[in-house]
Amino acid sequence: MSSPVDTVAERLPGSIGPLLGTLVTVLLFLFAVQLLGTATDAAAPVLERLLRRVVVGDASALGLGWLGAYALANGSVVAALGLTLFSAGLVSVPQLFLLVVGTRLGGAAIVVFIGALDYFQKERYSVRESVSMGLLTFLVTHSIYLPVTVLGYLALPSLQTPVDAVSRNWAVGIRSLAFIDPVTEAIVSVLGPAGSFVLAIAVLFGSLKLFDRILAGVDTAVLRDQLFSQFERTWLAFVAGLFVTATTTSVAFSLGVIVPLYNRGYVKREELVPYVLGANIGTLFDTLVVAIVLESAAGLAVVLQVVGLATLVTLVALVGTDAYTRAVVATDDRLLEERRLFVAFVAALVLVPLVLVLVPLVLG
Repeated sequence: MSSPVDTVAERLPGSIGPLLGTLVTVLLFLFAVQLLGTATDAAAPVLERLLRRVVVGDASALGLGWLGAYALANGSVVAALGLTLFSAGLVSVPQLFLLVVGTRLGGAAIVVFIGALDYFQKERYSVRESVSMGLLTFLVTHSIYLPVTVLGYLALPSLQTPVDAVSRNWAVGIRSLAFIDPVTEAIVSVLGPAGSFVLAIAVLFGSLKLFDRILAGVDTAVLRDQLFSQFERTWLAFVAGLFVTATTTSVAFSLGVIVPLYNRGYVKREELVPYVLGANIGTLFDTLVVAIVLESAAGLAVVLQVVGLATLVTLVALVGTDAYTRAVVATDDRLLEERRLFVAFVAALVLVPLVLVLVPLVLG
């Protein structure tokens, strides 16, 4: 039995039906991501109390930011909580830096999650293939943010706050998705954070199913030529990832909406790498806004340091894009082909942040 959206799409002439269906899919996906963010915001007091008990050192701060991005599928929420704790004097400058960087090391979790959901839409490929983009995103992200973590942490003793005069009197309260807030807040007030989280997942799942139906009737060649042809140009793909993520304040949206296309071969890995590089910088823009809203000059300086170092390392990767992309793709191929290596890599993604959090607690 066809859905109302399918019925409307079938009656519209030419390309209007697919365009309308795509618009509805994007709106549903965007709504789901925003509802997920509102639900986690509602649980902020509980999360804040937990952070106060767990952050007992620099290493635990890195691990907590990493695990928090996994647990909430939203690194921006964890980064915002870190800035709040810093403004309250509960975490130090090094701990704030590592919390923010940790959210990026775990930021690809949402892409893996979306890929796993998409697996249930198409059973012709394996689970490993369905999370392939998440794996690629982890490789790209870690290749940038592991150097950023080391360089930034070593440079922290000399960190100055030259933005004090500028940020002290600024108050920015702009959110690109603020028009959805009244609806998501009403839903959270009725269902609570847990119920809203479940609803957000259901809407996310439904949007992927609708997107899959739309893609089934689209000519692959037309789609690539008209919609993703710019991905063949490294710098345009990079700017696209940066712009989409910065304007939507959601790496879940900017990367998640590409997952079904990537899984079905509409976007190549070599074309996707620069897009992910741009998204990994754009995702920090909302954290900058949080620092400004809190009027935390030192917090803003820390986030700017992360952005600056990430941009520098990314530019180095883009300058040598051919060699960098070949290395990432070769690693991705090996992980997907060798089962033991794949399992070891996934296990490391879970065990490393756990060790960073638990060891300081045990030793303390």
